[in-house]
Amino acid sequence: MLNRRAFLALAGSAPLFGQLRPPKPAPELTIILNSGEHLLLSRFRGKVVVLEFLLTTCPHCQTCSAIMQKLYSELGDKVFQPLGTAINPNSMTEARMLVPAYINNLGLKFPVGWTPREQAYAWLEAQNSTGPIYFPQVVFIDKKGVIRYYFPGGDDFYRNEEANMRRLILELYKENSASRATKAGGRKL
Repeated sequence: MLNRRAFLALAGSAPLFGQLRPPKPAPELTIILNSGEHLLLSRFRGKVVVLEFLLTTCPHCQTCSAIMQKLYSELGDKVFQPLGTAINPNSMTEARMLVPAYINNLGLKFPVGWTPREQAYAWLEAQNSTGPIYFPQVVFIDKKGVIRYYFPGGDDFYRNEEANMRRLILELYKENSASRATKAGGRKL
């Protein structure tokens, strides 16, 4: 399997580093689905969201999406909402054409679409002068719409990706659920 640095060079991606620094409110993001629907990130406020910026041809992105699907199948949509958005380096036409096969090949049951690269880079606060951007880029957003965690490709997070993802999803879910239970007269777990 290619390492992330080698894949980046092969993919021909422009050199960028995401500069996202949580915690901060998640800006609006539009993901365009194959149906033509424009899915707004804000639609999922009130849920824990795991958002993956991906390249459809990236083996690491495919692994990440498969893990998100596995956790989604196990934990259900009451616990978290996975979302994927492709920002293929060559063109949005390429992303749009490859997303259906990406979804089908991985058996994904959560929304995956595409976002214009410039919008995605702006959302990630990436700039040309700061160095390469590695994929996938995974962002954890709490129920209040606040970006709590951000993991660029190549981060140590990916060494034990499934366990780390599960831990953070459950942490954010329980955090918000526990505060609701406390407000409703329950005790904090």
